[in-house]
Amino acid sequence: MVKKILKISGIVLLLLIAALVAAPFLFEDTIKAKIAEAINEKVDAKVSFADADLSLLRSFPQASVNVEKLLIINKAPFEGDTLVSMGEINLKMSVKELFKGKDEPMNIEAFSSKDAKINILFNKDGVGNFDIALKDDQPSDGTSDPLSLKIQEYKFENLRFTYFDEGSKIKMVVDSLNHSGTGDFTASKLDLDTHSTAKVSLDMDKINYMNKVALTLDAVLGIDLEKSKYEFKQNKALINQLPLEFNGFIQLVENGQQYDLTFKTPTSSFQNFLGLIPGAYAGSLDKVKTTGDFTVSGFAKGIYTDTTVPKFNIAIASNNASFQYPDLPKSVNNIVIDTKIVNETGNLNDTYVNLDKLSFRIDQDVFNAKANIRNVAENALVDAALDGTINLGNLSKAYPIKLDTPLSGILVADIDTKFDMKSVETSQYQNMQNSGNLTLTGFKYVDEQSKAININKAVVDFTNTKIDLKQLDATTGKTDLKVSGTLENFYGFMLKNQELKGNFNLQSNQFAVSDFMTDAAPKANEKATNKEAVKIPAFLNCTLNAKANKVLYDNLVLQDVSGKIIVKDQKATLENVKTAIFGGNIGVDGSVSTKEKVPRFDMNLKLNAVDIKQTFTQLEMMKNIAPIAGVINGKLNSTVKVSGNLDATEMTPDLNSITGDLIGQLLSTTVNEKTSPLLTKLDDSMGFIDLQKLNLNDLKAALTFQDGKVNVKPFDLKYQDIKVTVGGSHGFDQSMNYNLKFDVPAKYLGTEANKLIAKLTPAEANKLENIPVNAVIGGNFSNPKISTDMKQAMTNLTAQLVKQQKDKLVNQGTSALGNILSGGGKKDTTKTATPTTKNEDVKQAAGQVLEGLFGKKKKQQQ
Repeated sequence: MVKKILKISGIVLLLLIAALVAAPFLFEDTIKAKIAEAINEKVDAKVSFADADLSLLRSFPQASVNVEKLLIINKAPFEGDTLVSMGEINLKMSVKELFKGKDEPMNIEAFSSKDAKINILFNKDGVGNFDIALKDDQPSDGTSDPLSLKIQEYKFENLRFTYFDEGSKIKMVVDSLNHSGTGDFTASKLDLDTHSTAKVSLDMDKINYMNKVALTLDAVLGIDLEKSKYEFKQNKALINQLPLEFNGFIQLVENGQQYDLTFKTPTSSFQNFLGLIPGAYAGSLDKVKTTGDFTVSGFAKGIYTDTTVPKFNIAIASNNASFQYPDLPKSVNNIVIDTKIVNETGNLNDTYVNLDKLSFRIDQDVFNAKANIRNVAENALVDAALDGTINLGNLSKAYPIKLDTPLSGILVADIDTKFDMKSVETSQYQNMQNSGNLTLTGFKYVDEQSKAININKAVVDFTNTKIDLKQLDATTGKTDLKVSGTLENFYGFMLKNQELKGNFNLQSNQFAVSDFMTDAAPKANEKATNKEAVKIPAFLNCTLNAKANKVLYDNLVLQDVSGKIIVKDQKATLENVKTAIFGGNIGVDGSVSTKEKVPRFDMNLKLNAVDIKQTFTQLEMMKNIAPIAGVINGKLNSTVKVSGNLDATEMTPDLNSITGDLIGQLLSTTVNEKTSPLLTKLDDSMGFIDLQKLNLNDLKAALTFQDGKVNVKPFDLKYQDIKVTVGGSHGFDQSMNYNLKFDVPAKYLGTEANKLIAKLTPAEANKLENIPVNAVIGGNFSNPKISTDMKQAMTNLTAQLVKQQKDKLVNQGTSALGNILSGGGKKDTTKTATPTTKNEDVKQAAGQVLEGLFGKKKKQQQ
């Protein structure tokens, strides 16, 4: 009997498990259809979800429906904006809900969501993107919704809520929100037990008021669904680690929300103030010794509507308090805080902030501040004052500031300022009232790349129209700086993210550019070797007049540098910049822009009497433009126009991108052909020229370069009375294609040529034309290939000599015929050479001349 019972039980259990596994497949389509129907019948938006599945095992004995990747995308006027994005939604319901008919509502008892994002937006017209419910003007036909809510519990995990009002420029982000609640929503009155954690950020008109402030709230809310009233019954809240308690209620009314709330800190210990500071900056508070009190209290009472806010008063106070961390040598004493944030009318613009006093002392240094802000919504009026001294070195000795290296320096401030925000926005400096000064001495800071910045002294004076930087004496790395100047819109830069406008003068004995290049942040266990892309700050709009005795840039040393630099729109424009280098002077006008992803430059250079060899060997760009110039000793005057891309980290020219032209004139030059394979081979190939004796003085040349190729406009050289014409091109890859044309007088063609010339009369010798010799240079600068038209040159020389002999014989024959006809003279009995024999002798002599001209070894020139 027992065996039968066990057997039957096993079969029943097996069937039950089979049913639990099979049921989702039977009801899945029904669930998907009801979800789609519930959404599409209610909203005017683009809604989609990746999948929906049913499980009877996941939350047995309840059924569980899981919806993945739900998206709700707005239509106009927020076309394409994401209203809701949910990674996962889980719905729980009774199993019997699965067996309801098609037209019967399915009751949901619990739901949860993970990784959701909700974006609430208001445009300039005050229209919100969340109003997506379909407008139904038809009376109800009595049918029920496909899904109904009988919530007992709900849960959100990792929700991000974003609110942005384009009109008021208010942005609030609630990130990492985890919230859960339990309660019976089937009842008209219930107690909802909630638990919440989140990080809140708040910006108003580009000013940040809260940055990821940690909030915790455990509260029991008494909810009256019929009256839409929510009452705080039991609650414990933390702002960072500051405890707060709430009492009162919030109620939804016809035209807004009714508030009647009070709040306060449950204790008055000054440790409450330290708890207000984020834990990452405050450290452990367990063993901190405190004296005095710190309280936060206030109320909010009234109706929040489109035009009004509740009246409120928030008071923050502390009197003669102190604290000292157990592991730090210094304490902060005589702390006084008296701050109120008040609205007495319900009009938002009537809100005012009074910081009547903020004061503290570290050792003997006392610092005081006070301020009040009124008219906050329309045109904030600010009246503030700072007065006191802070030894920056004591900050990390009194408070656990996380610094790789401690600060040092003495800050002394005595500043009064009064202004309104519209005057800041419109640069109406005459409406501002500023006075006082700020001095910083002995300041030292070491950054994450171990670069030390030392400010020996900085003095700033505040006036109505500007802020004067009277003195800035600083050093960093190999660089020393002395800067003075004015800032025209300091408040616009600090409060409204406007451009920082100013004019400055800079003097330096030595300025190393590398001191201002930033290394990329290193990975774990790696040294910082890579450099970040250099960017000219977008907020800078200033002029800098600079003078430096020495500037170190890469491997170059620039002397006596001066000029003007105008920085605006991520572009630095150089005007009349001059420097002494390479034994001469260089002038620079042009610009560098880092606005685009790839930096660009456009420069005009004037080189005056610079050393040729140094210029064309130490400057990589010039070396590629004219590599042969590196073997020339002497001076150069030149103008260079060049533009192209820059390497984003080193800010050096990308040679393959540069384009421009160069016009140059050589001064007092000699050639050292032994250092150039090209000139050595050319010297060996041309027996009639000695490159060491080549005169390049006052030589002018012009060239253009683009796409990695340099084109040289033909120019003429002189070697004694030999004319040489040079033209062609070469590439940055060192390839060459040059043509050389030599116009060579016959007298330079060696001994044999001079013997033949000696047989001619002076008049006949003067009729000889120069011999053109052409050479083509190919290959590359390290392995050149030279070819010549020697055969054509031989033909030209032979033709001239033959012609001379023919003309001579013709003249002799004419003279003899005249003697015969006149009956005068004696008959010549000697054997006269025939023209054919004479021509052969001439050709043989010409061949000997050309052998000397193009032989591998040079002949001694006459």
